[in-house]
Amino acid sequence: MERVQALSMALSLGLLFAVLHLMRKRYLREQYSLLWLLFCLVLFVFSLNTRLLEGTAALLGVKYAPALLFLVGIMVCLMLILHLTVVVSRLTERVIRLTQEMGMAKHQLEQLEQGEAR
Repeated sequence: MERVQALSMALSLGLLFAVLHLMRKRYLREQYSLLWLLFCLVLFVFSLNTRLLEGTAALLGVKYAPALLFLVGIMVCLMLILHLTVVVSRLTERVIRLTQEMGMAKHQLEQLEQGEAR
């Protein structure tokens, strides 16, 4: 086994254990952890079996097999960024709506307090 292959396997296992630790501590929700677990598994399988990586690269027409790993990694990152952008946009809308509702409730409470003071 080459050093690069061993290092790649160790890093993918390290990432897997980090994801599992974050899941156990409830820092990472299940909906996001499945994507990360799948990504770790794919990295580990490609690290374990370089012929599979080379065959997949040849099938897809990629001349340099490790470039396929970078391509897959970049695509996964872009999908994750897109998903998180959608989540942040939804949360921003909810915060705006809640702030407006809270302002209206505060205004109504002030009006009720002024009416009772008279």
